[in-house]
Amino acid sequence: MHKSMGASLYVPANHKHLLSIANGEKLPDARSLIFCTEDSVADRDLGWALFNLSVVLEHMRPDVAVERFVRVRSPEVLARVLAMKGAHKLTGFVIPKATRQNFEAYYRQVRDTDHMLMPTLETAEVFSEREMEAFRDLLQSPGVRGRILALRIGGNDLLALLGLRRPRNMTLYRTPLGPVIARLVTIFRPHGFVLTAPVFEHLDLPELLAQEVGEDIAYGMVGKTAIHPSQILPIEEHYKVKPQDLAAAHAILDENSPAVFKMHDSMCEVATHRAWAERMVAQSHLFGAHGANVLNIEREGR
Repeated sequence: MHKSMGASLYVPANHKHLLSIANGEKLPDARSLIFCTEDSVADRDLGWALFNLSVVLEHMRPDVAVERFVRVRSPEVLARVLAMKGAHKLTGFVIPKATRQNFEAYYRQVRDTDHMLMPTLETAEVFSEREMEAFRDLLQSPGVRGRILALRIGGNDLLALLGLRRPRNMTLYRTPLGPVIARLVTIFRPHGFVLTAPVFEHLDLPELLAQEVGEDIAYGMVGKTAIHPSQILPIEEHYKVKPQDLAAAHAILDENSPAVFKMHDSMCEVATHRAWAERMVAQSHLFGAHGANVLNIEREGR
């Protein structure tokens, strides 16, 4: 079971403060950083962005708790980053527009490294259930499976393929992407792959962001891409575990619990709720829980 990732902040690789961000000095709240060489960097700026990144990797502290990834633009850019001094300090790479056809060009380059991969699902193939099942089968092949940290969903690219832009008055789940995300969950989650939710691009709609993160979590998303530091804490606030959920999780994991019991007017079934309970406890260790003394909530009906 992979831990929740919370908010993963995209930072353009040509950002002037990239080194202090990478070392956890400038944005200490960030637990997951993605240095982007793709959509956030104009073609004319790519050379400078890669030079900036090479300086950062060389001087990046290896002992920082934050996970650091590079979103590469192409297999050629991946090769250039892997050749940089300090590339071994990276947790891994985000693969843009990942498909069954292009995945091998990326994977073969990291096969003999310790880097993890996060393929991004954001091409027309995502709308094909058959194609996604075939991609899943490829990702399950020996050697590959253990390198896939999570699958990222590229909402803006998928909407663009439909000629749409995210509306300002509803969450992504009320657009045509709602059923698409649901299908990705049912294709990948039962096979052990976790997914992260798309960006929320409107910085002036905190209530709608809060609503969407709640829906992300209901769909089983382990994290959400953030495009601005101001989104980190609001996103991760939702990954704090509710006291009732944490108390129920501990009760389900208690070896003395009956197979089925009532708690907080809900049925708890040890056999079917164990995976959820383990995830809640792990999530509480990472993000904390709302309120205090959450373990003192009494079980009913024991």
